Amino acid sequence: MALRGCDELLVEQDFVRKLTRSESTGQPLRIKLGLDPTAPDLHLGHTVVLNKMRQLQDLGHTVIFLIGDFTAMIGDPSGRNVTRPPLTREQIELNAKTYFEQASLVLDAARTEIRYNSEWCDPLGARGMIQLASRYTLARMLERDDFTKRYKGGIPISVHELLYPLMQGYDSVALKSDLELGGTDQKFNLLVGRELQKEYGQEPQCILTMPLLEGLDGVEKMSKSKNNYVGITDAPSEMFGKLMSISDTLMWRYFELLSSLSLDQIAAMRAECEAGRNPRDVKVQLAGEMVARFHGAPAAQAAREGFEARFSRGALPEDIEQVAVSGAPIGIAQLLREAGLVASGSEALRNVEQGGVRIDGEKVSDKGLKITAGTYVIQVGKRRVAQVTVS
Repeated sequence: MALRGCDELLVEQDFVRKLTRSESTGQPLRIKLGLDPTAPDLHLGHTVVLNKMRQLQDLGHTVIFLIGDFTAMIGDPSGRNVTRPPLTREQIELNAKTYFEQASLVLDAARTEIRYNSEWCDPLGARGMIQLASRYTLARMLERDDFTKRYKGGIPISVHELLYPLMQGYDSVALKSDLELGGTDQKFNLLVGRELQKEYGQEPQCILTMPLLEGLDGVEKMSKSKNNYVGITDAPSEMFGKLMSISDTLMWRYFELLSSLSLDQIAAMRAECEAGRNPRDVKVQLAGEMVARFHGAPAAQAAREGFEARFSRGALPEDIEQVAVSGAPIGIAQLLREAGLVASGSEALRNVEQGGVRIDGEKVSDKGLKITAGTYVIQVGKRRVAQVTVS
């Protein structure tokens, strides 16, 4: 198995032993990925681990896509400095509806085992939860980095948060997992699963952690709540535009973690850019590959042509400001104000009246215009211009 794009494989010798046994017996490994349906859509950050799952699936192993409909009601405390608000059953069911459908854009749905952890978590009851809790110590739980920081900082830790790693670990027991995948922020939870399997007399799973993909801002991890994401069901033009908005430095990170190009091919392109090639040309290739993956080659070509027609031929500056605004559909005056192109709503309306506002080169004359989600080049007057992503 290629470890490109991976962070850690624990414990490597155990995994080699599992693979050797699988090859000799013809019994595929059981490989698990759990996602809590905390939002209705998946984004490119999720595909970093989904791509690795697909590679393992193509090698003949059993892939289990686990939807954490029970654990989502607790709320994963990973990386949190405050208690995460639990979701309602209604929110979870609504979000879960789209998860597997969207994951199937990467995984082979016909060869994927889909499970919900409420199958075995709900029947536990109070007695079962107490018995499960007896198998792990509070001292070990508080070794977790985010719990340690909160405890030392006097930030409250709710008792239900301590149950989350136990319940995720119990998923591995219920599924008899051989390997579990997750982001680097999930390492503690994955190790709890390994320990609980020992407690239940099972061979402990190995764990494979993957890097967290930075969002469009290049700072925070990709997240819909932070509005720095590229959804895998975003419209082709929107996906293309968002990817073209990332920095030249971040582009290489996306290539490494998302592209099907070899590392040698990526290194060659990087050397070309260092030698003077315009990074924008390479970014077009990245955006085209991602759109083609989720929408097909014709859609990728159309998105590229549309982008070039809107941006390149308009002789826009290479260092055009990138702005993100939420609340679509959003009124033109509010959009201009929140994008920082005008100081006030009245100034925005005055510019519209005077014909000084253009979106993708087209003059705006309707002061009541509502702008839908997408990426646009917006110009106010002769000098104020920005590429604005509306979500």
